[in-house]
Amino acid sequence: MDFHALHRTERPLLLPNAWDHASGAALAARGFPAVGTTSLGVAAAAGLRDGAGVTRAETVALAGKLCRLPCLVTVDIEGGFSEEPAQVAALARELAGLGVVGVNIEDGRGDRLAETRHQQELVSAIKNAVPGMFVNARTDTHWLGIAGDDEALSRARAYVRAGADGIFVPGMTGAESISTLVSEVDKPVNILFSPSGPSLSRLAELGVRRVSCGSLLFRAALDAALRTVDAIADDEPVATGIIGYGDVQSLA
Repeated sequence: MDFHALHRTERPLLLPNAWDHASGAALAARGFPAVGTTSLGVAAAAGLRDGAGVTRAETVALAGKLCRLPCLVTVDIEGGFSEEPAQVAALARELAGLGVVGVNIEDGRGDRLAETRHQQELVSAIKNAVPGMFVNARTDTHWLGIAGDDEALSRARAYVRAGADGIFVPGMTGAESISTLVSEVDKPVNILFSPSGPSLSRLAELGVRRVSCGSLLFRAALDAALRTVDAIADDEPVATGIIGYGDVQSLA
């Protein structure tokens, strides 16, 4: 199915996010039609900081591996790994050449937000370079906790005018806020799943068209590893049903 069409199905697109080939392959084998990447997971796996614009090479390398899997691939490119529209466009063309169908580009820059007009230029640069690529424009108003619903809506509208195919507001969990965003933006709205926020079914009722897992799966995997080694060290029972060695080998 076309990636754009996955945002128009009866239920929201549940997008799991991979951080390496094995996680991506496992998710594809699970039957997910599309898999995204998580910038935190990619950065942490490489021993680098997330959101610092230093994982371009690692992101492209992982994209190339994931695009060989039986699923569609969308890639988190942080802020574009450059402030120059031409460089961001070049990245989009490179990813499209590998088979990537979508990108997620954010306006967060450390503890601040990029200027709206500048972010519009980056969004437009991607769409002009690869018109068919699904550009999910992320605003970090709520993620950084430095702006509210009005600013998120203003930026969402601006990014749509620049050509964005979808709007992503991680950290927005209030039902009323989400419902307003959905009704006021004429593009699919993407919400980051939060264990303390609305369920997938509730997000569907609110009109959300895409629900991302972000770094949750990566962090859950690390947590499971630590819980397992702690159980071994403390002579406590280890969880059963863990994926087998042969099953992991089959993901190669």
